[in-house]
Amino acid sequence: MAANRMPAADVDISADLVRRLLVSQHPDLGRLPVEFLANGWDNALFRLGTELVVRMPRRQLGATIIEHEQRWLPSLAPRLPLPIPYPERTGHSALGYPYSWSVVPYIPGTPAADEEPGDLDSAAVAAAVGGFLGALHVPAPPDAPANPFRGVPLAGRAPNLAANLGLLEGAVDRDLALRSWESALAAPGYDGPPRWLHGDLHPANILVLDGQVSGVIDFGDITSGDPATDLAVAWMLLPPAWHGAFRAAYEAAGGPPGDALWQRARGWALNLALVFLAHSADNPQLRRVGRRTLRAVLG
Repeated sequence: MAANRMPAADVDISADLVRRLLVSQHPDLGRLPVEFLANGWDNALFRLGTELVVRMPRRQLGATIIEHEQRWLPSLAPRLPLPIPYPERTGHSALGYPYSWSVVPYIPGTPAADEEPGDLDSAAVAAAVGGFLGALHVPAPPDAPANPFRGVPLAGRAPNLAANLGLLEGAVDRDLALRSWESALAAPGYDGPPRWLHGDLHPANILVLDGQVSGVIDFGDITSGDPATDLAVAWMLLPPAWHGAFRAAYEAAGGPPGDALWQRARGWALNLALVFLAHSADNPQLRRVGRRTLRAVLG
């Protein structure tokens, strides 16, 4: 079902480069073993010893957003009920590498995207992720990072949704998807204060260990706006029977109430499902997330 590949890297990053940057800027860490861990759309990750991860932007967009993580995550982390990879150390461009970079705590677990839904404790996951988002979604300061793609009015994503439907022609029930989209657009828009958002919350960015949530990672798209963007994760992560428990945990932790919020969240889930399906030709993990989410939204 996928049509396009992940964005190409703007710079080559190797374990040897990471090691040399550490030796030059954080020599106390330079002797720890460095091992490639994973590539995301914006960053390459390297395991550093047993307790740390080095987060290296692989393209210019990643270089911009990692500075947002460095600025905001240290102040957000202490009040969140799940571990997040806030920067413990930061690095600067050197040795031919052009971007800032971070050293963050290693959070044990595997991405929820790699787990079968039946292998997760849905009650615990609904409570943990709902509570996490309720705690995160407080009003943000005026200088919170802006993001033109997340937290914005849902109607603004209509051209993107239409383009992705075009890429997926024949692989998605277009009429059914458009009916679901129109239903979400009919909900009243968000008129509250812009709230802190993770901005890219999907099962590949939620870690689980022994069926329980162990942490939330990849805050590169951190922004503020309509919390419906983040709440789309309910359709990506949980069976429909557990959406009520997720919502209850969210509101109990301080998240704003209201049915319109959840109608918009369903629209965001549809939009993101189509994004994942149309742009994951070389990322089977996100392709699985897209398929599961589309089934949940249209089912």
